[in-house]
Amino acid sequence: MEWVDDAIVLGARPLGEGKLVAEVFSREHGRYGGVVHAARKSQPILQAGNLVHVGWKARLSEQLGFFSPLELVEPHATRLLDDPIALTGLSSAVTLIRAATPERQAYPQLYDAVMVLIEAMPHTDVWPALYTRFELGLLSAMGYGLDLTRCAVTGETGGLAWVSPRTGRAATAEAGAPHADVLLRLAPFLVDPEAELKSGDVADAFALAGYFLERRVFDQRGEGMPDARRRLIERLGFAGRL
Repeated sequence: MEWVDDAIVLGARPLGEGKLVAEVFSREHGRYGGVVHAARKSQPILQAGNLVHVGWKARLSEQLGFFSPLELVEPHATRLLDDPIALTGLSSAVTLIRAATPERQAYPQLYDAVMVLIEAMPHTDVWPALYTRFELGLLSAMGYGLDLTRCAVTGETGGLAWVSPRTGRAATAEAGAPHADVLLRLAPFLVDPEAELKSGDVADAFALAGYFLERRVFDQRGEGMPDARRRLIERLGFAGRL
């Protein structure tokens, strides 16, 4: 059994002397683990968020297998070393993928979404909003996508401002007004990519995605939301970027 593909590094841990167990996320193969020999040489390559070209091989499909070749394509993590907040965002994104996706199942749209996010991270004013879109894409990939296309009450497609925490469906400002105390705010940029990004919109988007990630993904597995995400929101908040 074997395959070759480009993949995003999710992390690595030591395995005995001179070996690592690495985990990557490939467009065509999903989340895979494998043994890497020559740990000292490979460790700089296996920084979470880096793009690598890998081959995975095993005698039987159910075995852990090993990675060879393992070649660096884009050192995304290294390029963000001077931007601690972006590096925290990168860490949070790969941690969510690692925690939420089942092994060896392809999610090509999610892979494309995280690549768009990673490539946008040098642009300080852009990526936090893209990050929240990535989280909604993760929800959708896990089978829990929200319906933000039309109002669940009136069927209207314009003026959407709320989301039901029960159904994950949107509502217009007028239709949701009587229940505003229990509804989640819907940031305009999540519906209209051309909408002006205002103060508080990214915070609302984080709250929306986080509510459903926690209840529909992580609570179902008996796990809490990864700390990496909390640290990201804290850092963005301290920097006034929510």
